[in-house]
Amino acid sequence: MRILVVTVVHHPEDARILHREIAALRERGHHVVYAAPFAARGTTPRPYVEGVDLPRAAGRDRGAALRAARALLAERGPAVDVVLLHDPELLLALPGTLRRLRRTGPVPVTVWDVHEDTAAALVMKSWVPRLLRPPLRGAVRTVERLAERRLRLLLAEYAYQDRFRMRHPVVPNLATPPADPPPPPGDDRVVYLGQLSRARGALDLIAMARLLAPAVRVEAIGAADPDVRDALAAADREGVLRWSGFLPNDRALARLSGALAGLSLLHDQPNYRHSRPTKVVEYMAHGVPVVTTPTPLAAELVERHGCGLVVPYGDPPAAADAVRRLAGDAGLRLRTARLGREAAVSELNWLHRAAEFVDRLEEWVKEETAGAAVTADAAGPGPSRRSAAYGGVEQGTEFPYDRVEGT
Repeated sequence: MRILVVTVVHHPEDARILHREIAALRERGHHVVYAAPFAARGTTPRPYVEGVDLPRAAGRDRGAALRAARALLAERGPAVDVVLLHDPELLLALPGTLRRLRRTGPVPVTVWDVHEDTAAALVMKSWVPRLLRPPLRGAVRTVERLAERRLRLLLAEYAYQDRFRMRHPVVPNLATPPADPPPPPGDDRVVYLGQLSRARGALDLIAMARLLAPAVRVEAIGAADPDVRDALAAADREGVLRWSGFLPNDRALARLSGALAGLSLLHDQPNYRHSRPTKVVEYMAHGVPVVTTPTPLAAELVERHGCGLVVPYGDPPAAADAVRRLAGDAGLRLRTARLGREAAVSELNWLHRAAEFVDRLEEWVKEETAGAAVTADAAGPGPSRRSAAYGGVEQGTEFPYDRVEGT
């Protein structure tokens, strides 16, 4: 298959998009065209994908990115079997675009990969005026319901199923454990991996680092939201913690090995109540004890597998105490690291689910191709206007998403 993967929001090195899904597609021999905001994020496409640069959608500045995505879909759509969309914003680029594709050539199977609870995430966006948040949540729910009737959906969490009327396959954010056993956790360094924001505990991380220094060093790896960048940069200059900024996933994961603990200090926000922090699974896979706030899915993992400690929301002293407890108890440290690693290898291993993801896309293409063949047969003899190489809707067949042109 030829697959067009599109994002205008996520970093081009996003672990789910590049290091899990695209890697799985390539492993099966499929060709990937990856459209993402490479230049805006200061990176370049990996040599094993065909990269297309798009503008970045950030804050209220989303028009240019959507126009570029719409043009890309119109240009590249006829040449691919699958379009895999990773942002809810991209749903707005579909009406009209798919109708034009139907008129001029084959329409690819179009898939929306649902990464988060979009409506809940709006509450946390500082660029969205408070008065607009309730109506926007309602509008998002409406668009989601329309999308599930007209597109194929993949969900990143089982809990996201509750937002939709129909059942959709789940492609969870799991880890790829290192093949070799990781080194035992040390006693003088803790690591945070992921986007840094107020709601993700960036300021709590700084406060905790001040309490732990100099006995334990705190290392933060990840890009930061504008409202916490200055605080992180100042803490780094002062030697309170080390902030390395964004690192590609493979380089970032290499920094986990040997850490005393991995930190997840999320606040109690609606968008986090239904999501399992991927960083927690990554810590487990690399043999690193977990210190997490009690977001439901993270706390459930830690308590069920005995792989770390749960601390209260917004309580840097409690987080610092948990780190000190691990630092001072080698038996606890080694036991939690071992149990987390075992669970990640046996139950939370992306290698066990990658084939299911690729199988699902291949099945959808086969279903669409078979449907197109039936349509062509019913129309009588003559050349089909839908090549068997493409999985989508025959030319002349109504594509139902066109009925929401004004969405």
